[in-house]
Amino acid sequence: MTPAARLSAAIELIETIDTQRIPAAKALKEWGTAHRYAGSGDRAAISGLIWDVLRRQSSAAYLMDDNSARARLLGMLKLERGLDTEAIAALCDGGRFAPASLTDAERAALTSRTLTDAPAHIAGDYPEWLDPYLAKVFGDDRVAEATAMASRAPLDLRVNTLNATREKILPRLAHLGAKETPWSPLGLRIELGADARNPGIHAEEDFIKGAIEVQDEGSQLAALLSGAKPGEQVIDLCAGAGGKTLALAAQMQGKGRLIATDHDKRQLAPIHERLSRAGVHNCDVRTPRGEAEVLSDIKASADLVLIDAPCTGTGTWRRNPDAKWRMRPGALEVRLKDQTAALDRAVPLVKPGGRIAYITCSVLSDENGAQVRAFIARHPEFAIQPPEQTASVLWDKAEDFANAALQSDEGWLMTPRRTGTDGFFVSVLKKG
Repeated sequence: MTPAARLSAAIELIETIDTQRIPAAKALKEWGTAHRYAGSGDRAAISGLIWDVLRRQSSAAYLMDDNSARARLLGMLKLERGLDTEAIAALCDGGRFAPASLTDAERAALTSRTLTDAPAHIAGDYPEWLDPYLAKVFGDDRVAEATAMASRAPLDLRVNTLNATREKILPRLAHLGAKETPWSPLGLRIELGADARNPGIHAEEDFIKGAIEVQDEGSQLAALLSGAKPGEQVIDLCAGAGGKTLALAAQMQGKGRLIATDHDKRQLAPIHERLSRAGVHNCDVRTPRGEAEVLSDIKASADLVLIDAPCTGTGTWRRNPDAKWRMRPGALEVRLKDQTAALDRAVPLVKPGGRIAYITCSVLSDENGAQVRAFIARHPEFAIQPPEQTASVLWDKAEDFANAALQSDEGWLMTPRRTGTDGFFVSVLKKG
């Protein structure tokens, strides 16, 4: 397919997503099934166009003064891809399989309109109801922060130090363009272009042998900031598929007791195979059965309880751009209750002097600092461990990282704009 034909296909797909109200991933899968002549490169390029339109759909519609699928695609090409009017016109020349030629109104919009006077939620491409929540965290920087949250994320990998080192893995992934991550001492990063296909990491020998795992650098740092140590008893209370469980196991060097569980046993399904592949032998996975408490034998003995809390996922918008447009206010209220329940469940598990590491992939203060303050009010036997104290002993870039991340009395907030990671909040709470 020509680049122009890919644009036409993208416009058709956006119209399908709009009219049928289906997730973009489903629409793309169905399109690929119905158009088997399209090669993998074509499918990747069309997917990239769709996701970029979803990332910038409010600002693109504002720029074009038109909310149609075509207008949003044209606006995105200028705002996200950086194409000028003539480059866009060359793609939309009305030829075979190409979009129709630009109208005078479209040319004028692409040439003269800007986002200078656009409301913050339009310039930053997020639902209007979230504006006061983002303003509470970022103030006048919320447009810049949200814009960074709308750009495509790189592919980050974590080296499993149970059986490899970054120095050994790096040259073996040179063919993928892998480089060291800026902050994490365990991370590798593969930058992805707008039309790039995700590399087949799962087919790499190092992945098959458990030497690397896919994990955003922010998630790696969140696990690192928990301070898990060899020989400790550590509980991953919201383990899900096990990403942070694997990171904790490596930090513990296979020594000590690691317990992984989750209220939703379906989320735990992949964890067994992942632990086996990574060579983790000190992890006990506890799957919920009915109403029985799977941690009833743990009474004030855990050195660390890590809570990768259920949250709105606002920090992952660059990976899930359609999720932000489907988010509703009621979802926040549900997540706040889930987070409170998880924090309170951890309390009786922690021994005196032990810690709770509270982590979200959200940038909203209601889920982060406010939750921590409310927890301390309910449980005054806990105190917030200062962020700089948490990081200072962990790795040599801690000081630079402290200057990049957004610090508060409650913890660290990472964002795409500040740290180049997904949005993550980390707070460490120590029991007196």
